[in-house]
Amino acid sequence: MQIQKCKIGLDIGTKRIGIAKSDILGFLASPVETYYRKGMNADTTYVATLVEKYDADTVVIGLPLKLSGEEGQSVDMVKKFAEALKVKTNAEIVFQDERLTTVSAERVLLEADMRRERRKEVIDSVASQFILQAYLDKKQKK
Repeated sequence: MQIQKCKIGLDIGTKRIGIAKSDILGFLASPVETYYRKGMNADTTYVATLVEKYDADTVVIGLPLKLSGEEGQSVDMVKKFAEALKVKTNAEIVFQDERLTTVSAERVLLEADMRRERRKEVIDSVASQFILQAYLDKKQKK
């Protein structure tokens, strides 16, 4: 019997990284935190320490495709982050389409009647939860 490990989800922006993690069964994603970026080396080191802390076997990174499905400038930034992270962890790194995840996260937080200041603090981690949950749901269907 193979031992399950958790997955970590990332919503990578220019200023912040939303972080989520799954349960060990791979059914449910939960937001963990919003990390404020300090530079590529510090950022990838921080994520690598989370991979170790949570004993994660996979890092699911949101791929910010345009609505048309084309890659834009943000995709290059995310792929560079993934390459830098690969050097610091043995976890598998996979990409998940993140189109409209921030919009969905914003909608959920508005429906929860969360104040603007608080929404700004948590929206990235909630978006990372949506990214990771989409990945988990896709794996469950297989």
